[in-house]
Amino acid sequence: MAAPSQTVENYLKTIYQAQLSLGPDALVPMGQLAGSLGVVPGTATTMVKALAESGLAHYEPYAGVRLTTAGQKLAAMVLRRHRLIELFLVRVMGMSWTDVHDEAENLEHAVSDRLIGLIDDMLEHPSVDPHGDPIPDRHGALPRQEYESLLTCDVGTPVTIARVSDQDPAFLQFAEKHELRPGDTVQVEDRSSEADSVRLRVRNNRKLTIGARAASKVLVHAARVVAMLLCVAGSLFAQTPGSAEPFRITDNSFLVEEAFNQEKGIFQNIFGVSRIGGSWSTTFTQEWPVPGQTHQLSYTLVLVNDDRRSGIGDTLINYRYQLLDEAPGRPAFSPRVSLIIPTGDFNRGFGDGSIGLQINLPFSKQTNDWYWHWNAGLTWLERAKATIQDGDLAVVRRNSLASPFLAGSAIYRLRPMFHAMLESLATFDQQIELNGTSRQGTFTLSPGVRGGWDVGDKQVVLGFAVPVTWAASKTDAGVFIYGSYELPFRKN
Repeated sequence: MAAPSQTVENYLKTIYQAQLSLGPDALVPMGQLAGSLGVVPGTATTMVKALAESGLAHYEPYAGVRLTTAGQKLAAMVLRRHRLIELFLVRVMGMSWTDVHDEAENLEHAVSDRLIGLIDDMLEHPSVDPHGDPIPDRHGALPRQEYESLLTCDVGTPVTIARVSDQDPAFLQFAEKHELRPGDTVQVEDRSSEADSVRLRVRNNRKLTIGARAASKVLVHAARVVAMLLCVAGSLFAQTPGSAEPFRITDNSFLVEEAFNQEKGIFQNIFGVSRIGGSWSTTFTQEWPVPGQTHQLSYTLVLVNDDRRSGIGDTLINYRYQLLDEAPGRPAFSPRVSLIIPTGDFNRGFGDGSIGLQINLPFSKQTNDWYWHWNAGLTWLERAKATIQDGDLAVVRRNSLASPFLAGSAIYRLRPMFHAMLESLATFDQQIELNGTSRQGTFTLSPGVRGGWDVGDKQVVLGFAVPVTWAASKTDAGVFIYGSYELPFRKN
């Protein structure tokens, strides 16, 4: 049997999608079919009769058309190709979800079943496309799902947007601008039949009023409620539970570096305060894209206080390269190199007294509600200084030191912007001794939490952790407090 023509595939898909909304046994009126395809009714009738003769459709004059089992199977495979291509263009090619429909319309007729199978494997067998539309499986089966819309769901109950039914780019841009995308959470506050409008509360308690027609195109599921024992702030509990959607906080780990550079036009201020072993340490890092996400420059300042004295430590100037973006089957990878500048006063114990380099290789990968991060790196000091006690004498020695480290973390999304964290860090520090050098291993395990808020085009993240460190026979427990303020410095 010859492969169906592009025209046949378009008719089959259009009839199939109409049947999905009308019901499997319903007849699709010929006027509706002709309008959807942009042809006159006579042209549609001629084509439908040809489909009926081929055993792909059942046609009743003056009533309408519905597909046979064979026709439904072919139509489902066309729809599968279309929706997988849309998702591929968004996830892999980086296109906006507002622009992929027309591209997929052209490509769905050109790609082979083998290529579609490879795309499906690469995307890890997704169930929905970028607009929330379900993707038929490789056998053509399409589970029927029940939705409500913003026009019919309960008033005053948070709901999660599951699907945007209109593929028109202008409407999708409207949905994106007003945060009405799949995965976003909204609450209908009021409906006015007189004004034909729906008033919503969207992210950050912002009010939004849209027309009833637009509301009918935004399909929703009721938001699930998860009981939690930990509470960072009341607003965190108004957020919906995580799903396979991208994390809304991605570059805010405490001890383990994440492999994500700053986006173009956005810079980040990061504060960290820790107390362990009787000493306080405060760090400040500022990250800048140069000029886009591929290259990032940052600097790190350190302030140390041991209850008796305080001073600045050594400064790091950092460059990080976004070598790999995260994609299906592949982690993000952003190698970093840092110049260590000996700004700390060695004589007061606030630095190593040597210029140096630090290299780190961070990887990051999301699997559903988990994010995994792992690092491997090395700190090298050209001529580190140390004061060594030799009998009654205090001798200052210099030596080149190389200290490798390994790190890994698991981050679980309890809410889109509230995460539980478990970080680990192993260092193998080379130290100066009286007669050479030695190496000491240290292991840190740090459970913690972080939560965030989007405030307009800015993001605030706060976090808390309890790091426990083992070194030789000594164990120290401490506290770590994290803060981040991310904001634009110009329009993208």
